[in-house]
Amino acid sequence: SQEVVSEESEEESNGVNLMEFSDEILLHILSYVPCTDLVLNVRRTCRKLATLCLDKSLTHTVQLQKDYKVNKDKVKQLMRDIGKEIYQLNMAGCYWLPSSTIDHVTRCKNLVKLNLSGCHVTSLRLSKMLSTLQHLRSLAIDVNPGFDASQLSSECKATLSRVSELKQTLYTPSYGVVPCCTSLEKLLLYFEILDRSREGFMLSGQLMVGESNVPHYQNLRIFYARLAPGYVNQEVVRLYLAVLSDRTPENLHAFLISAPGSFAETGATKNLLDSMARNVRLDALQLPKAWINGSGLLQHLKFNNPFYFSFSRCTLSGGHLIQRVINGGKDLKSLTSLNLSGCVHCLAPESLLRKAEDDIDSSILESLVVSCCNLRHLNLSAAHHHSSESIGNHLCQLLSRLKHLLSLALPVCSITDVAASVEKPPTTPNLLPQTFGRKVRTGIQTYPRNSGDQANQKIESSVFWALMGSLRFLETLEIIGSSFSSAMPRNEPAIRNSLPPCVRAQSVGDSEVAAISQLTYLQSLTLAQLPNILTGSGLVNIGLRCQHLRTLSLANLGTMGKVVYMSALMDMLKHCKCLRDLRLEQPYFCAGAQFFQALSHCSSLQRLCIVSRSGTLQSDAVMSFMANCLEVIMCHMFMGESLTVCKNLQQSIVRSFQAERPALNVVIFPLLHEDLTEVIRDVPMRHLDEITLFKSRVAEEPPNLWW
Repeated sequence: SQEVVSEESEEESNGVNLMEFSDEILLHILSYVPCTDLVLNVRRTCRKLATLCLDKSLTHTVQLQKDYKVNKDKVKQLMRDIGKEIYQLNMAGCYWLPSSTIDHVTRCKNLVKLNLSGCHVTSLRLSKMLSTLQHLRSLAIDVNPGFDASQLSSECKATLSRVSELKQTLYTPSYGVVPCCTSLEKLLLYFEILDRSREGFMLSGQLMVGESNVPHYQNLRIFYARLAPGYVNQEVVRLYLAVLSDRTPENLHAFLISAPGSFAETGATKNLLDSMARNVRLDALQLPKAWINGSGLLQHLKFNNPFYFSFSRCTLSGGHLIQRVINGGKDLKSLTSLNLSGCVHCLAPESLLRKAEDDIDSSILESLVVSCCNLRHLNLSAAHHHSSESIGNHLCQLLSRLKHLLSLALPVCSITDVAASVEKPPTTPNLLPQTFGRKVRTGIQTYPRNSGDQANQKIESSVFWALMGSLRFLETLEIIGSSFSSAMPRNEPAIRNSLPPCVRAQSVGDSEVAAISQLTYLQSLTLAQLPNILTGSGLVNIGLRCQHLRTLSLANLGTMGKVVYMSALMDMLKHCKCLRDLRLEQPYFCAGAQFFQALSHCSSLQRLCIVSRSGTLQSDAVMSFMANCLEVIMCHMFMGESLTVCKNLQQSIVRSFQAERPALNVVIFPLLHEDLTEVIRDVPMRHLDEITLFKSRVAEEPPNLWW
């Protein structure tokens, strides 16, 4: 017994005591702990931590965004303990907190930056809060139906007059607080106004009575507007732009408008663009496609040190891109983010006589790569970028020179080897010969457990394997079929039929997916419409090697009649310990006991979304999964089950887990039900925008646009 005691004491003397670390190291460790835990729990453990947890480096900026365990009482106690020490407070997306929680923000007298996007704030509460925040310079809020600017007090308007950065999400036609912000330098507008009310009445884009005040743009440096689908959003944004067309701010250096569909140019917007061409030099540009197509605008605009360009969905040809934007490679080393999503002719010299499926001109892409050598975010999705048979000029080979890339989006047909796509016919059941006599079994074999060796034999010599090997620090990758469209569009009924994949994409499958496993630092992966997935063996490789993976989105892999990769997916999930968001979109998906048992290994999972036409689910398996995975706060399932089954399961989940998980958001609904759009409109914008709706997110916005 004496020997055992001596051994234990020796281990204790040789062991490392956390409290013996320097304050600098401890502060760095504590910076990864949510502020609510630091202040309400960790600082109560010992005197040293009590002091460190209140260090200015930890209390200066408080992030409650995605802190799904925080509730009203915790916020109240947090503000009471360190409110005066907080200079930046981010509560974006805290949709589950009652509006009365905002009252406690008044304790933060020294606030300089405040983000309340996605929070419930009435105009009266906003007025009361802002009246006490005299140092505020940056504000983000939502403007909901019922907002009344006349209820803002003079003290509130005085605070707003000093605000230089404003982010405003509009759910109703309104100027919001923009007319009160007379010192604006950065204005971000998100238009989420629906064309119809819940009662079915058509809405108008006209502003409410008493909202004719003119915005003040004279000091504006950054103007950004993102529109959801709908004509009302277009009408309202034109009212915001009308003031800009009269007098363009001299210091404007970023002008960005993201508008889906057709957004026609008017006389006022043409005057605005002409004025910009004469008077300003831009660093960031994004315009609706109708404003660029067929015009010589890009030839006249002047750029300073551009860091972001988006020409999404434009018919801009590669020739115009090189001549008018890249300008022979001059002054483009500063460009870090480029969005060419849906630009079907951007890698071709001309667009007039060219078909979308024709081969690209590699010299244009080479000029782009050489000129923009510091690119960190590049989006080439939603187009057919087919490489020719010229040696060394494949798209993947040229992109491998961009060593600084952090995020990349490509169409499926762009990553295939030219020889493989020509030699290998599509592997579909329809191509099997019809014979008499003994039937031929065409089922899919179970994938090999040692899948790495088998896949590597084919792919290690391919251009895509080489590309993945050269982009070692890539964090976000999207490989999306050029004709893919999600079954869940924004404001329309679910799509029942999907377009077939590109012919060049028919050979892309398991071996290409295996190549992705080389990306050691991969955090977000999207794969959509890869037709030659036979077993999904490459997914297991990714699960084993990409240990930092946090977001995974898979859609329409392999044949549409059967989920051929289910076995591999379940094996993959057992290794994804850091996975937080999972989105699956696949017809006939069976969300049964085996799937949810495998998914339960993802101990960090927070959000799950499954979209499946004719898909099935097992209610008991879902309930067991929710009980085992304590971090899950979002469960969205749009399947082929009946409305009764969906409603009963949704109610059971809410009833069982809502009390323990204040942020819990559950939507289980038939995918093809006529009321789907009404259900979607109640989903918190954070979940809807980040996971429930499918879209390409690479270079969607300029980097570091807000916080």
